[in-house]
Amino acid sequence: MQRLLACLLLTCVAAPASEPAPAPQPKTFDYEWAGQKYTMQQYFIVFLKSGPASREDREKIAALQKAHLEYLGGLYQQGIINLNGPTGGPGEIRGFSVYNVATKEDAERLAGEDPMVKAGLLVIEVHPWWLAKGSGVK
Repeated sequence: MQRLLACLLLTCVAAPASEPAPAPQPKTFDYEWAGQKYTMQQYFIVFLKSGPASREDREKIAALQKAHLEYLGGLYQQGIINLNGPTGGPGEIRGFSVYNVATKEDAERLAGEDPMVKAGLLVIEVHPWWLAKGSGVK
């Protein structure tokens, strides 16, 4: 019995520590256009659409809007969201965000944690979107 415990202890001590798996990266491919080389990256555009919840409680809506902006602002500061904003007009789509994540499921999970989405005031629709890596609005 002591020999078995000693072997187990030596195995635990001698076994190399496993390194954490690298985080999944967004899909990319190289592309040339007009003599210039680009790396295209898959982003995810998340449309924020009007949800089914009632908008009658103005105090509750104001608190949720503040939490919504703080949440999205935090994702922007972390580099998870690259572009973000309201549409400013009538219609079902209230705003959108461009998520810089590896998978559609990651975008859905993060967008689903938005306080306005959790409260049912907004619903999400997620689509992949290819864009030259590092490009921005001009």
